[in-house]
Amino acid sequence: MTSVKLSVIYYSATGTVHAMAERLAEAGQKAGAEVRLRQCPELAPAEAIASNAAWSQHFDRTKDEPKATADDVVWADAVLFGTPVRYGNVSSQLKQFLDTLGPQWVQGLLADKVYAGFTAAQTPHGGQEATLLALYNSIYHFGGIIVPPGYTDPLKFADGNPYGVSHGTGGNNTDPLTEVQFAALDHLAQRVVRQAGKR
Repeated sequence: MTSVKLSVIYYSATGTVHAMAERLAEAGQKAGAEVRLRQCPELAPAEAIASNAAWSQHFDRTKDEPKATADDVVWADAVLFGTPVRYGNVSSQLKQFLDTLGPQWVQGLLADKVYAGFTAAQTPHGGQEATLLALYNSIYHFGGIIVPPGYTDPLKFADGNPYGVSHGTGGNNTDPLTEVQFAALDHLAQRVVRQAGKR
Protein backbone atom coordinates (compact mmCIF):
# COMPACT_ATOMS: atom_id res chain seq x y z
CA MET A 1 0.00 0.00 0.00
CA THR A 2 1.32 3.46 -0.92
CA SER A 3 1.97 5.70 2.08
CA VAL A 4 0.12 8.99 2.46
CA LYS A 5 2.09 12.03 1.30
CA LEU A 6 1.84 14.82 3.89
CA SER A 7 3.10 18.39 3.49
CA VAL A 8 3.44 20.59 6.57
CA ILE A 9 3.68 24.15 5.27
CA TYR A 10 4.04 27.01 7.72
CA TYR A 11 5.24 30.50 8.51
CA SER A 12 6.73 31.27 11.91
CA ALA A 13 8.17 34.58 13.12
CA THR A 14 9.61 33.74 16.52
CA GLY A 15 9.54 29.94 16.52
CA THR A 16 6.33 28.69 18.11
CA VAL A 17 4.58 27.73 14.87
CA HIS A 18 7.90 26.27 13.67
CA ALA A 19 8.00 24.00 16.75
CA MET A 20 4.38 23.00 16.12
CA ALA A 21 5.21 22.19 12.48
CA GLU A 22 8.15 20.03 13.52
CA ARG A 23 5.95 18.08 15.94
CA LEU A 24 3.32 17.55 13.24
CA ALA A 25 5.94 16.33 10.77
CA GLU A 26 7.28 13.88 13.35
CA ALA A 27 3.78 12.65 14.22
CA GLY A 28 2.93 12.29 10.53
CA GLN A 29 6.00 10.13 9.99
CA LYS A 30 5.09 7.99 12.98
CA ALA A 31 1.63 7.56 11.45
CA GLY A 32 3.28 6.14 8.33
CA ALA A 33 3.22 9.19 6.07
CA GLU A 34 5.95 10.44 3.77
CA VAL A 35 6.43 14.01 5.00
CA ARG A 36 7.67 17.29 3.58
CA LEU A 37 8.27 20.11 6.08
CA ARG A 38 8.37 23.46 4.29
CA GLN A 39 8.68 27.06 5.43
CA CYS A 40 7.03 30.03 3.73
CA PRO A 41 9.59 32.71 2.81
CA GLU A 42 9.90 35.80 4.99
CA LEU A 43 8.40 38.97 3.50
CA ALA A 44 8.98 41.45 6.33
CA PRO A 45 11.63 44.15 5.88
CA ALA A 46 14.97 43.64 7.60
CA GLU A 47 14.32 46.57 9.95
CA ALA A 48 11.13 44.96 11.27
CA ILE A 49 12.88 41.64 11.87
CA ALA A 50 15.83 43.34 13.56
CA SER A 51 13.50 45.22 15.93
CA ASN A 52 12.51 41.97 17.67
CA ALA A 53 15.32 39.82 19.08
CA ALA A 54 13.30 36.58 19.04
CA TRP A 55 12.21 37.20 15.45
CA SER A 56 15.75 38.00 14.35
CA GLN A 57 17.20 34.93 16.07
CA HIS A 58 14.56 32.62 14.61
CA PHE A 59 15.07 34.09 11.13
CA ASP A 60 18.82 33.46 11.35
CA ARG A 61 18.31 29.90 12.65
CA THR A 62 15.87 28.88 9.93
CA LYS A 63 16.79 30.95 6.87
CA ASP A 64 18.31 27.95 5.09
CA GLU A 65 15.38 25.58 5.67
CA PRO A 66 13.53 24.28 2.58
CA LYS A 67 10.99 26.79 1.30
CA ALA A 68 7.45 25.93 0.26
CA THR A 69 6.60 25.64 -3.43
CA ALA A 70 3.41 24.87 -5.30
CA ASP A 71 4.75 21.38 -5.94
CA ASP A 72 4.64 20.67 -2.20
CA VAL A 73 0.85 21.06 -2.29
CA VAL A 74 0.32 19.30 -5.63
CA TRP A 75 2.49 16.36 -4.48
CA ALA A 76 0.64 15.88 -1.20
CA ASP A 77 -2.43 13.85 -0.34
CA ALA A 78 -2.80 15.95 2.82
CA VAL A 79 -1.59 19.42 3.79
CA LEU A 80 -1.28 21.01 7.22
CA PHE A 81 -0.94 24.79 7.07
CA GLY A 82 0.47 26.76 10.02
CA THR A 83 0.48 30.48 10.73
CA PRO A 84 0.75 32.85 13.66
CA VAL A 85 -2.37 34.92 14.31
CA ARG A 86 -2.37 38.30 12.57
CA TYR A 87 -5.36 40.30 13.78
CA GLY A 88 -7.49 37.17 13.66
CA ASN A 89 -6.22 36.38 10.20
CA VAL A 90 -3.53 34.45 8.32
CA SER A 91 -0.01 35.91 8.25
CA SER A 92 0.90 37.74 5.06
CA GLN A 93 3.72 35.24 4.47
CA LEU A 94 1.40 32.23 4.34
CA LYS A 95 -1.32 34.19 2.54
CA GLN A 96 1.14 35.24 -0.15
CA PHE A 97 2.07 31.60 -0.67
CA LEU A 98 -1.61 30.61 -0.94
CA ASP A 99 -2.20 33.44 -3.41
CA THR A 100 0.50 32.10 -5.73
CA LEU A 101 -1.38 28.81 -6.16
CA GLY A 102 -3.78 30.16 -8.78
CA PRO A 103 -2.27 28.19 -11.69
CA GLN A 104 -2.60 24.94 -9.73
CA TRP A 105 -6.10 25.85 -8.52
CA VAL A 106 -7.40 26.54 -12.03
CA GLN A 107 -6.19 23.10 -13.12
CA GLY A 108 -7.97 21.42 -10.20
CA LEU A 109 -4.67 20.27 -8.69
CA LEU A 110 -5.53 21.49 -5.19
CA ALA A 111 -8.90 19.76 -4.96
CA ASP A 112 -9.84 16.58 -3.12
CA LYS A 113 -6.89 16.69 -0.73
CA VAL A 114 -7.22 16.64 3.05
CA TYR A 115 -6.38 19.92 4.78
CA ALA A 116 -6.22 21.26 8.35
CA GLY A 117 -4.50 24.12 10.17
CA PHE A 118 -2.59 25.18 13.27
CA THR A 119 -1.78 28.54 14.79
CA ALA A 120 -0.46 30.47 17.81
CA ALA A 121 -1.16 33.83 19.44
CA GLN A 122 -0.01 35.63 22.57
CA THR A 123 -3.42 35.59 24.26
CA PRO A 124 -5.94 32.76 24.75
CA HIS A 125 -8.68 34.65 22.88
CA GLY A 126 -6.44 36.56 20.49
CA GLY A 127 -8.06 35.28 17.32
CA GLN A 128 -6.85 31.70 17.19
CA GLU A 129 -10.14 30.20 16.02
CA ALA A 130 -10.81 33.15 13.69
CA THR A 131 -7.41 32.62 12.07
CA LEU A 132 -8.14 28.95 11.35
CA LEU A 133 -11.55 29.82 9.94
CA ALA A 134 -9.94 32.51 7.74
CA LEU A 135 -7.37 29.97 6.53
CA TYR A 136 -10.13 27.54 5.61
CA ASN A 137 -11.72 30.11 3.28
CA SER A 138 -8.89 29.39 0.83
CA ILE A 139 -9.40 25.64 1.23
CA TYR A 140 -13.08 25.94 0.31
CA HIS A 141 -12.04 27.56 -2.97
CA PHE A 142 -9.48 24.82 -3.57
CA GLY A 143 -12.21 22.19 -3.30
CA GLY A 144 -10.25 20.69 -0.44
CA ILE A 145 -11.55 18.39 2.27
CA ILE A 146 -11.15 20.05 5.65
CA VAL A 147 -10.53 17.52 8.41
CA PRO A 148 -10.69 19.37 11.72
CA PRO A 149 -9.95 17.54 14.94
CA GLY A 150 -13.36 18.37 16.37
CA TYR A 151 -13.83 16.63 19.72
CA THR A 152 -12.92 13.22 18.33
CA ASP A 153 -10.69 12.40 21.30
CA PRO A 154 -11.03 13.36 24.99
CA LEU A 155 -7.69 15.19 24.77
CA LYS A 156 -9.43 17.88 22.72
CA PHE A 157 -11.24 18.97 25.86
CA ALA A 158 -7.82 19.89 27.27
CA ASP A 159 -6.58 21.94 24.32
CA GLY A 160 -10.10 23.13 23.56
CA ASN A 161 -9.90 23.94 19.86
CA PRO A 162 -12.10 21.86 17.52
CA TYR A 163 -11.02 23.86 14.45
CA GLY A 164 -7.37 22.81 14.48
CA VAL A 165 -4.57 23.16 17.04
CA SER A 166 -3.58 26.45 18.66
CA HIS A 167 -1.33 27.69 21.43
CA GLY A 168 -1.25 30.81 23.57
CA THR A 169 2.34 32.01 23.98
CA GLY A 170 1.67 34.51 26.79
CA GLY A 171 2.17 38.24 27.06
CA ASN A 172 5.91 38.01 26.54
CA ASN A 173 5.52 35.43 23.77
CA THR A 174 7.58 32.94 25.78
CA ASP A 175 5.16 30.29 27.09
CA PRO A 176 6.41 27.00 25.62
CA LEU A 177 4.33 24.26 24.10
CA THR A 178 3.19 21.73 26.69
CA GLU A 179 2.10 18.11 26.62
CA VAL A 180 -1.43 19.38 25.99
CA GLN A 181 -0.42 20.94 22.67
CA PHE A 182 1.88 18.05 21.77
CA ALA A 183 -0.97 15.58 22.28
CA ALA A 184 -3.32 17.74 20.20
CA LEU A 185 -0.74 18.06 17.40
CA ASP A 186 -0.12 14.31 17.39
CA HIS A 187 -3.86 13.66 17.22
CA LEU A 188 -4.31 16.12 14.34
CA ALA A 189 -1.49 14.57 12.30
CA GLN A 190 -2.76 11.05 12.92
CA ARG A 191 -6.34 12.00 12.03
CA VAL A 192 -5.35 13.81 8.84
CA VAL A 193 -3.08 10.96 7.69
CA ARG A 194 -5.75 8.39 8.49
CA GLN A 195 -8.46 10.25 6.57
CA ALA A 196 -6.18 10.91 3.62
CA GLY A 197 -5.36 7.20 3.53
CA LYS A 198 -9.03 6.36 3.05
CA ARG A 199 -9.24 8.29 -0.23
